Amino acid sequence: MDTPLTVPDLSAATELSCDVLVIGGGTAGTMAALTAAERGADVLLLEKAHVRHSGALAMGMDGVNNAVVPGRAEPDDYVAEITRANDGLVDQSTVRQTATRGFAMVRRLESYGVKFEKDEHGEYAVRQVHRSGSYVLPMPEGKDVKKVLYRQLRRREMRERIRIENRVMPVRVLTHPDDGRAVGAAGFHTRTGEFVVVRAGAVVLATGPCGRLGLPASGYLYGTYENPTNAGDGYAMAYHAGAALTGIECFQINPLIKDYNGPACAYVANPFGGYQVNRHGERFVESDYWSGQMMAEFAAELASDRGPVYLKLSHLPEETIGAVESILHTTERPTRGTFHENRGHDYRTHDIEMHISEIGLCGGHSASGVRVDDHARTTVPRLYAAGDLASVPHNYMIGAFVFGDLAGEDASQYRAYDGVLDQEQIAAAHELVYRPLRNPDGPPQPQVEYKLRRFVNDYVAPPKTGAKLSLAVEAFDRMSAEIAGMGARTAHELMRCAEVSFIRDCAEMAARASLARTESRWGLYHERLDHPERDDTGWLHHLDLRKSPSGAMEFTARPVEPYLVPVPEFAPPGGPERHLGEVALVPVATAGARDAAPAAVVPRPAASGSPAGVPAPAGPHPRLLRLLALVEDSPDLEALGPYLDDADPSVRAAAVTALGETAPAGVGPVLAARLRDGAAPVRAAAAAALRELVEVLPAEPALGEGLREALGVPDPAVRAAALDVLRALRLGDAPLYAGALGDAAVEVRVQAVRALVSVDAVTELGRAAADPAREVRVAVARGLAAVRAPAPEPLAPLLDDSDPLVRGAALAALAGTGCPPSYAAGAGAALGDGAWQVRSGAAFSITMSYSV
Repeated sequence: MDTPLTVPDLSAATELSCDVLVIGGGTAGTMAALTAAERGADVLLLEKAHVRHSGALAMGMDGVNNAVVPGRAEPDDYVAEITRANDGLVDQSTVRQTATRGFAMVRRLESYGVKFEKDEHGEYAVRQVHRSGSYVLPMPEGKDVKKVLYRQLRRREMRERIRIENRVMPVRVLTHPDDGRAVGAAGFHTRTGEFVVVRAGAVVLATGPCGRLGLPASGYLYGTYENPTNAGDGYAMAYHAGAALTGIECFQINPLIKDYNGPACAYVANPFGGYQVNRHGERFVESDYWSGQMMAEFAAELASDRGPVYLKLSHLPEETIGAVESILHTTERPTRGTFHENRGHDYRTHDIEMHISEIGLCGGHSASGVRVDDHARTTVPRLYAAGDLASVPHNYMIGAFVFGDLAGEDASQYRAYDGVLDQEQIAAAHELVYRPLRNPDGPPQPQVEYKLRRFVNDYVAPPKTGAKLSLAVEAFDRMSAEIAGMGARTAHELMRCAEVSFIRDCAEMAARASLARTESRWGLYHERLDHPERDDTGWLHHLDLRKSPSGAMEFTARPVEPYLVPVPEFAPPGGPERHLGEVALVPVATAGARDAAPAAVVPRPAASGSPAGVPAPAGPHPRLLRLLALVEDSPDLEALGPYLDDADPSVRAAAVTALGETAPAGVGPVLAARLRDGAAPVRAAAAAALRELVEVLPAEPALGEGLREALGVPDPAVRAAALDVLRALRLGDAPLYAGALGDAAVEVRVQAVRALVSVDAVTELGRAAADPAREVRVAVARGLAAVRAPAPEPLAPLLDDSDPLVRGAALAALAGTGCPPSYAAGAGAALGDGAWQVRSGAAFSITMSYSV
């Protein structure tokens, strides 16, 4: 059991010092730490959980990203698209940083070992989801990103510059009493309870969104769309440090799977042919970009007699459903497949019932965040914000990396603060942390938090009204005393109590900001029933909020900066800022005037232990525990050798997984050898590690030889993985790949086709057109269009295939050859085919023939 804590003496604080303090070890924070260290700064990275498993990346929020890939899109087009998506309220200089620097970040991540989807020739497989332009770059193995980043942090040269303190939770940024610049932070250890004070030359906030704001429909406090550990810590710390926040009235609302806290992921499924329908199977969404406008249409359909609504996948072919499952059940939410399985649902027979998430604050998916410039600097000197915390609209994962990089680069110029820290600020932080210990029998955190977030749902969630928002402000003011009276006995409970104070701050910001903007904008995100129209004349302005010297929340309407990229739909009016001061509440003490008569009517967890007669599960293998401890020190191959040769296959599999995490020199041939292990879990771990590391493995002969030997392993998953890596590293040739076309396993033959495409082996591909498996023939059709010199003749047998999916794929591939006149007649006749896939492919090929 946890030992009850006592309030530590303020003088007993542990003091740390660094040049750059990074708060939050997720996407942006990790990149900020790496960049600052690379530029010579001594970095301290604080994470209230553990960097290895923290943030949205570790939860599964990284299946797709926005990136401007040269030759596929232009930065200016992307900037204009994000401007439209956020109804004109954008500082384009910040969005342009993501647009121009995003591709370099993709390449940097690839050098670390992160994989982005590519075609057989190694070109990025960018898809279109936005209204214009193709920017969506899938990450089929995005679940491994956090592991890759942690491996970078633990590199020896980085460990000399970056000190990681896990389980340390800052609660306040410390500022200089004279000039207001950031000079450190105060917080505590979430396991021991010790008080920690940090002095720093600069501070980077990277604590993620406020995902734990509204209460999910399930009623579970932690069943949120966003990672529930993201409780608005950085929003509150920035506010109390004096920084400006902006767009706080623009909420994040997402479509969810009913009764599950994961996204329905139409953003993933739509490029594969999925779409949203009502219960009659009718498509109803007019807005084709995931935005507040789409959510307004979604909410209206859900509330009508045409509800419920679904993400429709059951019409898709087997191979497409398999591709969608591989992303949704691993990268986006690892528990999703289990959820469907327990319901007895399958995408082939059941469409996915959808619902609407709770509200949250998030810059990366809407616009709510700390105001930053194009170098991630906040309005407080030497304080930076990056990732979902920063207000860079629709910035997503690549944008979080870009702004983490910008913050780390700019902050690295400062050295550790060696002056006197403000003792009044430190004492206030100490009181915030430890006051629950003085009242251990006070209301427990879950009860207080539930009540607080229920008020958020009742009064702040859209559609909004001035009266409901005013009631919300009164409720949040009233709850300040209840929050101060919460009780705790352990350090973990102290952490949860501090989070409730952050949630309350964010709830008040959301309510007051929503009151201040007297218009409707962003569709469902800020729908005011009492101000239903969008007002570009008066409100094409950012709404900034700050903490005034008196401690009140005050607002400023800040004009949108002149656009770098003109967008015809919007014309920022310019002019001076409008200081709005404190927002006025709507009178809600009585229903109508007090001196007038009422108007007439107008039209608990399971107990621990095993049941009797059921043996308790065995504990972890002792050598596994030693191995896990060893991995923290980034061991080399020699240190891992005994574990790779262990008699227990579970130890060997864990050692192979460790190789994937640490990637020591010479790892490729060792992993290839493990593809021939006698235990399936070891082989599976080796295949996964090779695919994960393929971007950083040297294409050495020893690795190629090991992969060739693996082609003789009876396990088809091993043979498929070996072909995949041989293709990606250019270690094979056409005869080798052609030999795999005779493999008994369909998945191996599909990989063989992809490999033949990578070497432009058209003749060999043509021979695979007679493969008995439809999946292989579809892959051949697509592959014949992807070779560097596509020609129509090899497609001929596929155009007459008995399977409509194959014919459809062949007709679509014909478009890549320009659909010469001798084939155009056949394509025209296919427009009358009974299968929609054939008609779609025919229409595409004919369209391309006209464009040529």
